[in-house]
Amino acid sequence: MNEEKLELKLSFIPGLQGVVLDEINKYSKFSVIEKNNDSIYLDFIDDFNLVRSLRSVARAYIVIRGSKYNPMYVSNHKSLLGSLLEMVMSRNEPGAFRTFKITCAGSDSVEVNEINSYIEDTFKLSKKDESDIKIHIIKIDEIWEVGIQITPRPLSFRAYKVRNMSGAMDPTIAYSLNSMCNLEQAKTYLNVFSGSATLLIEAGLSYSNLDTLIGFDINKEHLSLSIQNIKSAELIKKITVKEANIFNNPDFGKFDVIVSDLPFGMVISKNEDLDKLYKTFIDYAEQHLNPNGVVAVYTSEFKIFEKVIESSNFIIIQSLGINLITSENQYLPTKILVLKLK
Repeated sequence: MNEEKLELKLSFIPGLQGVVLDEINKYSKFSVIEKNNDSIYLDFIDDFNLVRSLRSVARAYIVIRGSKYNPMYVSNHKSLLGSLLEMVMSRNEPGAFRTFKITCAGSDSVEVNEINSYIEDTFKLSKKDESDIKIHIIKIDEIWEVGIQITPRPLSFRAYKVRNMSGAMDPTIAYSLNSMCNLEQAKTYLNVFSGSATLLIEAGLSYSNLDTLIGFDINKEHLSLSIQNIKSAELIKKITVKEANIFNNPDFGKFDVIVSDLPFGMVISKNEDLDKLYKTFIDYAEQHLNPNGVVAVYTSEFKIFEKVIESSNFIIIQSLGINLITSENQYLPTKILVLKLK
């Protein structure tokens, strides 16, 4: 590997580049080489634990790039890929990797089949679509890239998630929303429509200065799951969730920050009126927000929400557009909106 220039590639949800840059700029070890809409390239560092700690990043890879790294070249220089594999495997727990998959155009070609056989024979790994080790050999513009994901699961996977809930907020988006709320200066935090508690847990794990973290939801199943997740995150003594209906104006006090992953689309009952729901949320937030506090929401129905804001006592102080990839591999435009009282 002496002749090869190693780099780290961080991938993220399109729209979160600024949040990712803010997070990596907290650490002097990271040096940015290139910025793209959904990825950032860094000079290689050997501290994989630091990379794993990043909360705004979806996936991290060790990569080499250049005009020569096509499948034929890699097939003829298999030790190149072998060195990358050894580097990744040695920096994870023994037995963490049992399967692999190569993503490459011409995946049935002689060259790729030879690479598959080399990995199977040398590293005793099994080829499988749902794999632990994810390898890619791809061409971006005129440059070939060979990369290996440095962890068996994406960085966006959270160990505290007991199970996935349909429509649950992506943890990297939850981290991003919280990062826009100046939580370093806050003491009290309320999560309306708290769901599986992703926003609450991300706040509790990242901001030790928060004295009060409360969430409420009307859905008993969501509350049960959220309690399991909170326990798994070891935050049960710090986070409280309650059953409550926003239309009943539950009173839990005043808060420095009020946040919500707002219900939208098919997430809510067909009988629900989003205009009414969003207006009720805004009225509720106005009553329970401290004078210098902020409100932050995430929704795909941002046009409806922005219309509601126009006739409220709030103004939008920050807005972040995010292109969320759906299960149909299409982009769903969404937004994080941060508000303060006029």
